[in-house]
Amino acid sequence: MAAFRDIIGQEQIKEHLQAAISGDKVSHAYIISGEKSSGKEFIARIFAMTLQCEKGGIEPCQQCHSCRQALSDNHPDIIHVVHEKPATISVEDIRSQINSDVGIKPYSGPKKIYIVSEAEKMTVQAQNALLKTLEEPPEYAVILLLAGNVNGLLPTIVSRCVVLTMKPVSDELIKKYLMEQLKVPDYKAEVCAAFARGNVGKAKALAASEDFEKVKSEAVSLLKYARDMELWEIIAAIKKITEYKMEVNDYLDIMAVWYRDVLLFKATNDVNHLVFKEEIQALRTAAGRSSYEGIESVLEALEKAKNRLNANVNFELTMELLMMEIKENG
Repeated sequence: MAAFRDIIGQEQIKEHLQAAISGDKVSHAYIISGEKSSGKEFIARIFAMTLQCEKGGIEPCQQCHSCRQALSDNHPDIIHVVHEKPATISVEDIRSQINSDVGIKPYSGPKKIYIVSEAEKMTVQAQNALLKTLEEPPEYAVILLLAGNVNGLLPTIVSRCVVLTMKPVSDELIKKYLMEQLKVPDYKAEVCAAFARGNVGKAKALAASEDFEKVKSEAVSLLKYARDMELWEIIAAIKKITEYKMEVNDYLDIMAVWYRDVLLFKATNDVNHLVFKEEIQALRTAAGRSSYEGIESVLEALEKAKNRLNANVNFELTMELLMMEIKENG
């Protein structure tokens, strides 16, 4: 499955790209921005394959020689820019893989397409080198920059690109996809969709994770008893999740869903729309002892903790600040 119709949600991006193809108004440069696992790569691959498809429609036929090459990552005119240093894309990477290559005409397709994943990792020198190509691209060149954060790119780069931003996908669409395509049982699909918070890739990873249920129950247990635990016990419990193949951010998302349930139950007294239905007693207790403002400030603290960890702030310090908020208001 690799066609525009297989993209879950993202209607605006699909419509924009298909209209550009059918109207022969494809830009020389695009930025597709969205969080990790949100499907940027998938969209870029489908767009590239469609542009090179020998049938020339707004969906790739997936049958022609060009589509088969694209599906197997062997298309000579679809270039995935690679970088040896995990943290940065260097000026040398851009010069050797784009700048010195872009002048050579396509081998077989009508276009020559460059896909740069994690584009925000380009150094300032690398971005300035790319700028030269963006200012005077050959007619056949299309550059796709996939970025988790557009703010990591120079304004001069952004101004020369069409910026397409990934939107969170509705829980209903994600649940339907997990059940129909991946045969995930409905109760599990519902939980994974809730935790994924609009991110299809994250929902797929959670559904496939053997440790997810274990991590979920440990997080709930921690939240139930956090008020009576010592800070060092809480931090040790959170550190333990790194033994599982899950990121701390996912763990914090589980906590956020719990507090959203507390907030929802406090406001409506209704069990039906809760994710943690089976924990109704604990949710009722938490809703009874916390104020609306308190729960909101815990949710804000969880978001802050994620931002701090993404900015490489010390783990212990981040968790300490978060847990103090939870002890006080959770």
